[in-house]
Amino acid sequence: MKKYISYFRMWLVMGLQYRAAAFGGVVTQFFWGFMEIAAMHAFHASNPASYPMTMEATCSYIWFQQAFIAMLSARVFDGEILESVRSGNIAYELCRPVRIYDLWFFRSTASRLSGAGLRCIPILLVAVLLPESYRLSAPAGPGQFALFLLTLALAVLVSVAYIMLIYISGLYTVSSDGLRRLCSSLMDFLTGGYIPLPFFPEKIRRFLELLPFASMQNVPLRIYSGDLSGTAMYRAIGLQVFWLVTLVAVGRVLCRGAERKLMIQGG
Repeated sequence: MKKYISYFRMWLVMGLQYRAAAFGGVVTQFFWGFMEIAAMHAFHASNPASYPMTMEATCSYIWFQQAFIAMLSARVFDGEILESVRSGNIAYELCRPVRIYDLWFFRSTASRLSGAGLRCIPILLVAVLLPESYRLSAPAGPGQFALFLLTLALAVLVSVAYIMLIYISGLYTVSSDGLRRLCSSLMDFLTGGYIPLPFFPEKIRRFLELLPFASMQNVPLRIYSGDLSGTAMYRAIGLQVFWLVTLVAVGRVLCRGAERKLMIQGG
């Protein structure tokens, strides 16, 4: 385990060096956040009775979504992992006394945390100081905030476990680009990346909440905003744990199978 923690720390420090890219990301996320909230205000004003969330909850959801987009988005991939499969450099990793799945899992997690670490603080600090109609609201209480942190950590791990399946698919195919684009688009839509899940029709929403995608950004962001509470909240946390264990188990099995039959074509 010590070697994986060392790898994790190394990739975390490496990711924190890209400050200019983080600054560009902060500007982009601010612009996108304002645009989303403005659109939600227009939707709410047109028919308040059919709006499924409070505007305070919606603003909190959107600002946390933008602050942690590098940590929870399906569009964040480690290009070096994908390139190592294409080029054949994965052969070097197979010669090391490490498990490929664990190595990639820690690396992907570190990359996501470092990307979010540089962006989230300035976004959240400014969002708290905005006018009331655009402001990031405080959590309902210490307990709510603690559950938010717990579910946020689980959401990151579930997201990484899902992305790991895309990385592993590259070991079975000549190119995983098509599958990567399909799976990332599917994840963005079904996690509530484009439209929060409460805005879906009730029957569709209930079905989507059972899928692993709902265990990603949907759960922690709705818990912080107060839109998810009580029995439904604890059920969602249970599903997060279930999908994390399931996705990791499936990923490990597929990775071990690929390692036995892998053919290096590059290098």
